[in-house]
Amino acid sequence: MVRESTFLLTDVVHEAAHPLVGEKTDYEPLMKLIGDAPLVLIGEASHGTHEFYRERAQITKRLIKEKGFTAVAVEADWPDAYRVNRYVRAVGSDADAVEALSGFKRFPSWMWRNADVLDFVGWLRTYNDDLSTSATKVGFYGLDLYSLHTSMAAVLDYLDRIDPEAAQRARSRYACFDHFGKDEQAYGYATGVGIAESCEDEVVSQLLELYRNSAEYAWRDGRVAADEHFYATQNARLVMNAERYYRSMFRGRVSSWNLRDAHMVETLESLLLFLRTQNSQAKIVVWEHNSHLGDARATRMGQEGEWNVGQLVRERHGRDAILVGLTTYEGTVTAASNWDAPAERKRVRPALASSYEALFHQVDIPRFVLTFRNTDHATAALREPMLERAIGVIYRPETERASHYFESRLSAQFDAVLHFDETRAVEPLERTTEWEAGEVPETFPTGI
Repeated sequence: MVRESTFLLTDVVHEAAHPLVGEKTDYEPLMKLIGDAPLVLIGEASHGTHEFYRERAQITKRLIKEKGFTAVAVEADWPDAYRVNRYVRAVGSDADAVEALSGFKRFPSWMWRNADVLDFVGWLRTYNDDLSTSATKVGFYGLDLYSLHTSMAAVLDYLDRIDPEAAQRARSRYACFDHFGKDEQAYGYATGVGIAESCEDEVVSQLLELYRNSAEYAWRDGRVAADEHFYATQNARLVMNAERYYRSMFRGRVSSWNLRDAHMVETLESLLLFLRTQNSQAKIVVWEHNSHLGDARATRMGQEGEWNVGQLVRERHGRDAILVGLTTYEGTVTAASNWDAPAERKRVRPALASSYEALFHQVDIPRFVLTFRNTDHATAALREPMLERAIGVIYRPETERASHYFESRLSAQFDAVLHFDETRAVEPLERTTEWEAGEVPETFPTGI
């Protein structure tokens, strides 16, 4: 069945689009849509596009200054992001933002060690420093679960300081992983096929002990900040969920994906509750990929049994959560050709003709925002399924249709979408030879 003609559909989108022209009023429709919502989830169509990082940071600054948002939660490991959190709240030992970001060593390091994140972290530290002593400082937190060994070390470090006997019990439990060294996938395989016992009982017991001792630790040493105990407890919960995640990897994509996104939502909910013990008006902005933050029920993912952060947050919070997607038609992107391979500056091919990105290109507005929480023609028209592009940390343009496109219903997937027709690669703090050699046409803009 042929859908509404492209000509008519481009007219509908053109009429509904709010151009982004670099003025203060650019994001007024989005800010109006957000209103008093305490959760704003801002995505990205790739993990390596400058405009996505820059504009997401600009919107976040407005949310912090104008709407009182108190935390930024990102698709990053909890311990690495918490180091940044300590820096921006002036309670850590790092001398500057570059040092605070140095914990992001795991592939893909450029995802958080890049020029745009560096600028935002520096801004956030300055913003917090300028607040009054009684004001709530804005934090920076990670939601992901890949940091199994780093999180175990963080739990042990905390217990060494507060309860050495409990630290010994924790070491004994976590020693269950020693046979596999730092190779989480080897652990997952061995336990998944039944040639090794899992560490599930040990990690669950460790988390329960931390929960049981919360009040005692607070009474024993009032100098230990509540957020340090929260940090340690979240690390112990991460270890528990990461252990399950690595065992699930060999049972199929759906199982591991669902475990990962469920963990991120659990972490977000725990963070929201914790922050509200300090400030009842706590609000959080979330930065993750579109594939995590758009409602999975409006995509092929949902049809295949996967859920994601956007779906789970919508189910729990309804209209108190705003989901924002970002798209591009062409440009360059920082990505790798294979897992653990060097970062490259790759050319993003023009979007396929049957995609939302190609439709937006035909609208002929270089940068614009669309909001969908209404009954206008664009909202209805963009509920029809079309292709949508997703580039993660790996980009293989030679297999782009199979590797990077999926079917979605955009206005059901998101509450708003920002489109940037031509974009450029995010700049890693450590530029590889492959990145420097990236082929960029002479006519491509050098920056904004």
